[in-house]
Amino acid sequence: MATIKIKQIKSKIGYPIDQKRTLEALGLHRISQVVEKEDNPTIRGMIRKVHHLVTIVE
Repeated sequence: MATIKIKQIKSKIGYPIDQKRTLEALGLHRISQVVEKEDNPTIRGMIRKVHHLVTIVE
């Protein structure tokens, strides 16, 4: 199955706890950290929730 690379571009400080937990669930802990996840609707929904904090890396 296809994978997707997600990069954290902004700090989670000052954002609601649910968004912080979403970043942790994605495996992101630091700015500029990149993780590779399986591309499925669940991960896409998590990315959509924190779209202002992350970006998709090609």
